[in-house]
Amino acid sequence: MDTLVLLTLTGLGLGALYFLIASGLALIFGLMDVLNFAHGAFLTVSVYTAWRTAETVGGMPGLLLAAVVGTLTGLLLAAVVELVLVRRLYGRVKEQILVTVGLSLAVPALVQTVWGADARPFPVPDALSGTVGVLGARVPVNRFLLVAVALLVLVGIHLFLSRTRYGLIVRAGVEDRAMVTALGIDVTRAFTLVFALGGALAGLAGVLGGLYFGSLSPHHGTSLLVFAFVVVIIGGLVSITSVALSALTVGLVQQYANYYAGGYGDLGVVVLLAAVVLSRPAAGTGSPPARLRRALTALRTRSAGGTA
Repeated sequence: MDTLVLLTLTGLGLGALYFLIASGLALIFGLMDVLNFAHGAFLTVSVYTAWRTAETVGGMPGLLLAAVVGTLTGLLLAAVVELVLVRRLYGRVKEQILVTVGLSLAVPALVQTVWGADARPFPVPDALSGTVGVLGARVPVNRFLLVAVALLVLVGIHLFLSRTRYGLIVRAGVEDRAMVTALGIDVTRAFTLVFALGGALAGLAGVLGGLYFGSLSPHHGTSLLVFAFVVVIIGGLVSITSVALSALTVGLVQQYANYYAGGYGDLGVVVLLAAVVLSRPAAGTGSPPARLRRALTALRTRSAGGTA
């Protein structure tokens, strides 16, 4: 029982981390139709600036300041990338992919040149380095911190999209940008804000990822980005809540498979992704049960015609 509790709470913490990364991807791709492969690069740069800050200050104040610095780093880096590169490429998917993939390769290489290729320990304050007892299991405290932050981010994104002026402008601009522009509203500025917000979420996720894994490396953001894309594909772009549920599912499947299937957690995530994608109905085909009913009806019709 204690093992199951530990795996479940650890999986929820990992799912919360995946959600923090995937939420920025979902905002940028779902609202702006930009496939941003440089999202992991934002995370990498942010976690290194946060690491330097946390090491310099130390303790819980150092971690809080590192979270602020990491979030601002991701925000500023994303804003610069949108202003300089992405803004010229709206509606040009191939060019977007080439540019963002290039950034995803160049930025970690630059980080590796500056700080080296070896993994470095992330400073964790004493208050977050211990464990707490839950139903007989000793669960790391930072797992609960990740879940709490993910819930706050989920609520914040909901409020931004539904209650703020810029959230409404972005949603309207995605549907009909020409009409919104004709009304005298600057959609481009709103798109820059959303792109920067996605970078800020990547920066925050980088700091919390350092807490979760206890270390950081130049290619850490790239590996986490793969799971973030999996979360977005499974959850779809219907709502940010579906992305959150998808992230929790991926985190739990990975933890359970790592323990009960001999370390095949990544394979378990791939199997889950394949199952969801293959069972998802194509446009105009309906759900799998509906397709099955149509097939059975056609089979009965053919059988009846043959008997006649």
